[in-house]
Amino acid sequence: MSPKKVIFAHNLSTKKTDDMGRVIIIGAGGVATVAAIKVAKNADVFTDVMIASRTLAKCDAIVASIAEKVGAERAKNFQTAQVDADNTPELVRLFEGFKPDLVMNLALPYQDLTIMDACLEYGCSYLDTANYEPKDEAHFEYSWQWAYRERFEKAGLTAILGCGFDPGVTSIFTAYAAKHHFDEIQYLDIVDCNAGNHHKAFATNFNPEINIREITQKGLYYEDGKWVETEPLEIHKTLTYPNVGPKESYLLHHEELESLVLNFPTIRRGRFWMTFGQEYLTHLRVIQDIGMASIKPINYEGKEIVPLQFLKAVLPNPQELGSNYDGETSIGCRIRGLKGGKEETYYVYNNCSHQAAYEETGMQGVSYTTGVPACIGARLFMQGLWKKAGVYNVEEFDPDPFMEELNKQGLPWHEIFGGDLEL
Repeated sequence: MSPKKVIFAHNLSTKKTDDMGRVIIIGAGGVATVAAIKVAKNADVFTDVMIASRTLAKCDAIVASIAEKVGAERAKNFQTAQVDADNTPELVRLFEGFKPDLVMNLALPYQDLTIMDACLEYGCSYLDTANYEPKDEAHFEYSWQWAYRERFEKAGLTAILGCGFDPGVTSIFTAYAAKHHFDEIQYLDIVDCNAGNHHKAFATNFNPEINIREITQKGLYYEDGKWVETEPLEIHKTLTYPNVGPKESYLLHHEELESLVLNFPTIRRGRFWMTFGQEYLTHLRVIQDIGMASIKPINYEGKEIVPLQFLKAVLPNPQELGSNYDGETSIGCRIRGLKGGKEETYYVYNNCSHQAAYEETGMQGVSYTTGVPACIGARLFMQGLWKKAGVYNVEEFDPDPFMEELNKQGLPWHEIFGGDLEL
């Protein structure tokens, strides 16, 4: 018989304050680190916080970083715990002990459903940054999580899906454009450029396993009411990014398009583009050619291993890239549509400096651009501005308070009206 699993927690409290503001952050990677530091800085709405993950030492390290960067006094409001996010009963016991109002799922997308199940069983709301993905299949879509709509609605709980940057801010950008600048959005191109340099031969900016699974899938875009599939990285073109210049950009499948074309049915074509350097693509091709991108288990010296998981173990840790990272990201939405019967173009975007992100949080810009929006979404939930029973993608909420908070929380946005979208 295997030993019974035990949840270890530091300073675990069972007392619930009358005011809302109790949140559990699940995960202890770069995104969770950024989100936790930002949550610490938003003490007006977040009273007590727990950071929980499979490795307790990583949670404790985040609290130590909060003490250093925000202040020792504020760090006293943070607790840590060890939990297996694949184990719903274990999660429920953790929630019963801490009594959160909201759980921020900043763990792996494999764990979305177990965490949502635990939120329903205990009775608290939920937020994540990426949609569910089964561990044994490189495939992701919202259907699994949308199936929870009725259960969350009946429970009177909120589930906020995709509250990172893309998905997340890009969806809010689209909703903001539809609310303020267009009568009808017809063409949407989400563009994601990382013009930074981490000075490594090959590294991914977030979890290597998730990153490589995403990029090596077939491309997918929406046009005239249909989904069009392409070969991986088959379609590409040069796009010019503000403060960066021209970069080769590749069409990928990305989950926010799935909800955006439903919530904005006037969209005739929706696409997602991401930049990659030639050195990165060369390494990626070799990784695929030699079988290291495979997610099928193999036997090695009597043990079963997954090649991609082994590769993840030997690649640089995305959390440790920040100190030598220079350059910036540039992510936004290029939109064409009708306003007052006339065709208009609109480009809304954010540029984020890797070094500025590192100086504030100790993490590089890709973690920063995902962790900050997660904090903002949680803040708006706590304030009651993004709180309604059911399961929702972020563009289904009012974009205005989110856009206001982006400027306050370190991700200022910019607009270009009437420009050449190049698409």
